Amino acid sequence: MIKFGSVCSGIEAASVAWHKLGWSASWLAEIEPFPSAVLAHHYPDVPNLGDMTQLPEKILSGEIEAPDIFCGGTPCQAFSIAGNRNSLDDARGNLSLTFCEIANAIDSVRTTPAIIFWENVPGVLNTKDNAFGCFLAGLAGEDGELKPSGKKWTNAGMVLGPKRAVAWRVLDAQYFGLAQRRKRVFVVASASDGFNPAEVLFEREGVRRDTAPSRHSRETVATDVEESVRAYNKQRIGEYSTEDVASTCAARDYKDATDLVTYENFKSVYEMHAQDARVQNVGDVLPTMSATYGSGGGNIPVTYGIAENIINRQDHNGGNGIGSQEELQYTLNATGVHGICTMSDVAGPLDASYYKGQGSRQGGEREFVGYEMAVRRLTPTECERLQGFPDGYTQIPWRNKSAEDCPDGPRYKALGNSWAVPVVAWIGERIAKELLK
Repeated sequence: MIKFGSVCSGIEAASVAWHKLGWSASWLAEIEPFPSAVLAHHYPDVPNLGDMTQLPEKILSGEIEAPDIFCGGTPCQAFSIAGNRNSLDDARGNLSLTFCEIANAIDSVRTTPAIIFWENVPGVLNTKDNAFGCFLAGLAGEDGELKPSGKKWTNAGMVLGPKRAVAWRVLDAQYFGLAQRRKRVFVVASASDGFNPAEVLFEREGVRRDTAPSRHSRETVATDVEESVRAYNKQRIGEYSTEDVASTCAARDYKDATDLVTYENFKSVYEMHAQDARVQNVGDVLPTMSATYGSGGGNIPVTYGIAENIINRQDHNGGNGIGSQEELQYTLNATGVHGICTMSDVAGPLDASYYKGQGSRQGGEREFVGYEMAVRRLTPTECERLQGFPDGYTQIPWRNKSAEDCPDGPRYKALGNSWAVPVVAWIGERIAKELLK
C-alpha cells in the first residue's frame, strides 16, 4: 500500500482525495489550531508532527518514516497578489525551500526515490526574486537558481536536473467539476528513472491511431430543424431558422418573434403576467426558454459573483478581478465567498417562498425575495462543496462546543486555505497509473 507524508496539511485534502486509491498518511504536519483539530477528529491514528522545519532531522535519524509520496502546499501568502508578496524574504515563503530539504532527506534514506507533490498559487511564477526558480533548483538538484527562458515562468513546463525530473502545470478547479475558478500551480517530481512527472501532469493531444484532424475549419447549419428541435408548434416551424443560424430551443409561446435572443435584452423579454406566460411586444427578440421562474412568469434569476477580497481594498493591494461579474463565481479564499443580489435584476439565494403583492402560490403577481445591495456569505457547507469535501467535514467539536455549535469563521479559513479535492484526486490517479508502468 502507498504511504504518504504531508506537510502544511491543513484539513487534509490529500487524504480525502487519495482514500479511494487505498493510499494513507504515515504522518501529517500542521500547526494551526483549528485545522489540527479537524485532523485529530478525522484521523486520530495519524500523528501530527507539527512544525515542518523539524522534519529533515527526524527523517535522517529514522525517528519518522520516509514515505513513498511526499506532498504539501507551503504557505501562499508570500506569493499571492492579495498579500505583500515578500516572497522568500517572508518566513512563510522560505518554507518552500524547507520543503525541498524534507524531500532530499526522504530520498537519502529510501532505497527507491519518493514521488514529490507540491502546490501553490500562480503568483509564485513571477516574483521579483525568482522564488520558483529557486524552488525548482532545490528539487532538481542544481547548485544555483534556475531561470525561465522568457521574462517569466510559463504556466506549464519541465526541467531535468542531476537529482530529479520536475514538471509543473497550472490547473483550474472549475474544469474538475467545482463551481469556482481556482487556479493553482501543481508540481510533481521524482528521482526515479522509471517515473516520468510529465506523464502525470501533461495530457496528450490525441491517442495513437487517431484520425488526423481536418486542415480546414467548417461551419454548417442544421437544416432539419423539426427533427433536431421539435418545436411545440410545428405549423410555425419555419420561423425557427434563418439562412445562417438554427435556434437551439423551441419557444412554446411567442408573438411576432423571429430573431435570436441576445443577452442584453434577454431579461427584458420576460416582463409578463404570472398567469399568462406569453411574451408580448418583444419586437426583434425570440425567447429561447420557457418562463418557468417565479409563478409561471415574472423574473428571470441572474447570478452575480462578487470578489470578497476586493471590498474596501486599495487598488495597489490587488484583488481577484474587477469586483463583480456575471455567471462565474470567484475563487474561494480563507475569509469566504460573497454573492451579491439586488431587487432589480438578481434572484435571492433562497427559493421564492416569500413574495410581495396580493397573490399566492397558486396565482397572482409576486416577486423573488431580494434586498437592495445586500451581501450574502456562502455557508460553510457550500464552501465545503466548492472545495470538493463531504458536507460537514469541518463541522467538528471545537473549544468545548459541540459540532452543532462549531463557529463558521475557522471553517471558512481552513477551507479557503485547502486544496481543491477533485484536482488532487485526478493527479493522484495519474501518479498511480505511472507507478504501475
